[in-house]
Amino acid sequence: MHFRALLLTALSSLSLVLSHNPPIPSLSVPACPDKGTIQYSLSDPNKTAFPLTQVSLCYTDTSISIEFTAFNETNFYYNSSYTTNDPIYQYEVMEAFIYHGHNDPQTYLEFEVAPNNVTFQAFIYNPSKIRAPGAPFDTFFITEPLVDSLTANTTLDRPGETWTSDVSIPLGLFNVDDGKAAGTKWRMNFFRTVVAPATFPDQLLGAWNPTNMSNFHETPFFGDVRFV
Repeated sequence: MHFRALLLTALSSLSLVLSHNPPIPSLSVPACPDKGTIQYSLSDPNKTAFPLTQVSLCYTDTSISIEFTAFNETNFYYNSSYTTNDPIYQYEVMEAFIYHGHNDPQTYLEFEVAPNNVTFQAFIYNPSKIRAPGAPFDTFFITEPLVDSLTANTTLDRPGETWTSDVSIPLGLFNVDDGKAAGTKWRMNFFRTVVAPATFPDQLLGAWNPTNMSNFHETPFFGDVRFV
């Protein structure tokens, strides 16, 4: 009995440590035209099978280039009445959460794109780092993304059950001067939502590094990214 109690205590302590310091993936991102690529096919948070999703990144003197690819897509489901910064995340989107730095961030960019090329872009203030109940959580929208050179170009391949979005995000949003991206360190996570008209609003969630609850806003799970 004494051994069992010690074992349970040790397992409980390990679970607590992992929830605050989870293992995280890493990615090296080269200058364009070369790319660093990740794929994921795990649901969030249960880590069950999820439609294959790919994200490829590189950087230029002035921007981060991201190519999102959603495979095994059968719904292409979006709300055609929604426009820039509307809650497109209620339907199907691919997402990037991006922070310039190496610590678990409190403030980071949330970028989303829907199959009809409508985008959501905002800086998120999340001082609890996990969107804790009762803690501050605020959204600061980027209201004129095209003026700011934040662009997306989305292509649908319905017969191939695929959609792709090529995105450009200015480095200046993160106080990285032109030509100074090489050697910078970042924290990022990537997500996708899947839902059909018959199952809406119940979504299937997927992530590069799945969180420990149905909540994308857990920054300790952001992966390590280095621009090389």
